[in-house]
Amino acid sequence: MTLASLPDNYRAAVFGASGGIGAALVNALAADDRCALIHAGARCKLPPETPRVKPFSFDLQDEWSIEGAASLIAADAGIDLVIVATGRLHAPSLQPEKSGRALEAAALNEAFAINTIGPALVAKRMLPLLPRNRRTVFAVLSARVGSISDNRLGGWHSYRASKAALNMLVRTFAIEQARTHPQTVCVALHPGTVDTRLSKPFQSGVATEKLFTPAHAASSLLATLDALTPAQSGRLFAWNGEEIAP
Repeated sequence: MTLASLPDNYRAAVFGASGGIGAALVNALAADDRCALIHAGARCKLPPETPRVKPFSFDLQDEWSIEGAASLIAADAGIDLVIVATGRLHAPSLQPEKSGRALEAAALNEAFAINTIGPALVAKRMLPLLPRNRRTVFAVLSARVGSISDNRLGGWHSYRASKAALNMLVRTFAIEQARTHPQTVCVALHPGTVDTRLSKPFQSGVATEKLFTPAHAASSLLATLDALTPAQSGRLFAWNGEEIAP
């Protein structure tokens, strides 16, 4: 996958490079000869350093570590593409709710901390670093279930709400970014159901052809980003380029 819409020797940053999709994005970018450098960030299990992959540590729940990562990236000849490939659907302390009766404050707080607040703080620190005089891209992994109009089944209250809030933040950031960086594409992405730890407990009802490998998801997401224009900023797009209504 070659990102033809970005300049030669473009530089990228992936926050969440230890996850299934994040790691696949790093690999896909590293395979693009036009990409000069990938900053690959994770809280733990950092990817190995190579001449074109530069790992860094950050904690999504610690704004100062995000600020430190942004400063490190800013000092290294600029950035053209930023992808926040983080997210949490389940954990020992967090399980998708089947009804409103299962809601707990701690679960809501955890879902919003990881799925909403963390990516917003990355945007706060990284969007100002993008050059103003050329095309740049900022993208976060969201989810179709964060679409209010698409919610026909209910359930998954914490996850749905945290992703819906993330989609609104992306919209707001995009409006602000357009005033100073008119060539920036700022969007949320739905990767589909990908065979990763996040979706593993929920794959039983997914058709084989709709369960994507991380490599397929990464390639599809990058192709979608490559085709988007600044006029489409602030919206949510699926892995295949389909726009998802709010």
